[in-house]
This record gives sequence, C-alpha cells and structure tokens, in this order.
Amino acid sequence: MASPLKVCIVGSGNWGSAIARIIGSNAQTLQRFATTVKMWVFEEKVNGRNLTDIINTDHENVKYLPGYKLPDNVVAVPQLQDAAEGADLLVFVVPHQFIRKLCDEMVGCVSSQARGITLIKGIDEGPEGLKLISDIIREKMAIDVSVLMGANIANEVAAEKFCETTIGSKIMENGLLFKELLQTPNFRITVVDDADTVELCGALKNIVAVGAGFCDGLRCGDNTKAAVIRLGLMEMIAFAKLFSKDGVVSSATFLESCGVADLITTCYGGRNRRVAEAFAKTGKVPSVCGSVSDLFRGQAGTGNDLLSTESPRAPVSAAS
Repeated sequence: MASPLKVCIVGSGNWGSAIARIIGSNAQTLQRFATTVKMWVFEEKVNGRNLTDIINTDHENVKYLPGYKLPDNVVAVPQLQDAAEGADLLVFVVPHQFIRKLCDEMVGCVSSQARGITLIKGIDEGPEGLKLISDIIREKMAIDVSVLMGANIANEVAAEKFCETTIGSKIMENGLLFKELLQTPNFRITVVDDADTVELCGALKNIVAVGAGFCDGLRCGDNTKAAVIRLGLMEMIAFAKLFSKDGVVSSATFLESCGVADLITTCYGGRNRRVAEAFAKTGKVPSVCGSVSDLFRGQAGTGNDLLSTESPRAPVSAAS
C-alpha cells in the first residue's frame, strides 16, 4: 500500500483558513492522505501572542477567520521550508503578488513528483507581460499545477453553507485527486480540463465587479447592472480566447461555478463591488480599505491593460 500523501497549505488568510477546515477534516477520515496537515503561517503578533501559537493551541485563526475552529490535525508552521518539506500535495492560497518569492523559497524542498493546486485569484503582471499564477508555480517548481475557482465566499464555506466550485486540471488524474481531498457534502466540486479558462475566470470577474459596483453607486438601476454583467461576461470570454495559446476555449466552462456563478456572487456581494459602490457615491475609498490601489489590488488596472489593449471592444473593462 502506498504511503499516505502529505499535504501542505501555503497560506493562512481568510480563504486559506476556510479551506484548511475542509482539508484537515478530510485528512482525518481518508486513508489516502496523511493525517497531519501543515499550514504555512506568516508569523505575526496578535494580542502579544504569535499567531502560530494561537492556532496550534486554540485551533482558531483569530485574526483571519475568527469564530471557526480548525481541526486539531492542522499544524501552523512559521517557516515555509519546514512546512513544504516532503509535501506531496501543495495547496497555494496567498496573495498573488507574493507567489514568485514564495516559490523561490520552496525550490529544493519539494519533489518534482509533488502536485500543486492554486486557489489564488489574479494574474501576474511582470517584465515578461501577463502570466497565470499556475504557470509561475509550474515553471519555478517544475510540478504539475491544477486550479480551483468558484463562487466561494470564505466565511460561508467555513460555515458549511452549500456551494459549488470548479477544479481545472491539465492532467485529469491530478484534478480528481484534489477533488477527493477537498470535496464535502457542502462543497461540491466539478473537474474540467480547461484549466487556463478556469483560472482566467477567477481573475477577470473582479474587473466586471468594479463596473457593477459603479452601477450601484450611481443608482443606474438593475437593468443597467444586468447589462454590465452580461457585457462583462462576453469580454471575459473574448479575452480567454485571445489569451489561450491554441485559441481553444470551452464555452461550457463559463457555465461552471468558476464562471457565471462566481461572476454573479462577486457582482452582488464581493469586496470590489462594495468598494466601487462607495467610491462612486463619495469619490473616496472607505478609510478601512486604504488607498485605491490597495483596495482593488491592481486588478482593475490589470483588466484595463488586458482587455482594452488586446481586445478591440471591451467597454466594461476599459471603464472599470
């Protein structure tokens, strides 16, 4: 019998902690996976205590997911190399701007036989142009990488409210493996092979949500907002076809949770929508959110670069 697969979660924010609840619980019951799940935590002080100590003692991420207990077998590790050492499965869930540095730190700690999955929503913009997060991980670490995107508000997932999500994997066997690790009765997963489109959906929907938020802030009405969302979806499809290396994009992928479902959720309840609404009403970003650039995390600007320069018609993304 093969040795149980060791799992490392790279990241411990709101979404990372929510997904750790699922992985930890499944690892306790599924023999295919090692019981202990390591979770890399960026060390910081909370009320004078190290966050890793709080998680390992109280089994709760009191800063990023307060009110929800983590399984006892999820172990917070402050050193990234220690967390990743010997891992067979890597779950990446960190802000996209840090992924290059983190991958560089893990090189040499992880076997080429390891497999990864990214839950990171965003596209990297560097000297070489635009690049998918999965491609960065794949190139730097020489491992296969799947992606998971969907209408998944972290606190609702943590509260075990039913939702769906989509795994995109170029090697279907790996996608099905991560489905086994992550699926629960309340977290329904569909696996598709159109991985790049799945990942693009997770990034581009944030741009459309900015436009939807402007509609709300300007009181344009539901009809106008619906038009913006529809046009935004068409722009997402158009860009996916432009971005695809072979031009082959499955329209069915946009009907999965990663596509239209995530778009709807973000355009009605997402952070980008809420802040765009506030900005349209007042001309200012709420003080709790910091600067405009911090707030939108560069996504709106990236979207403008993406679609207005590469697509002949992208009014929603250009306006956002």
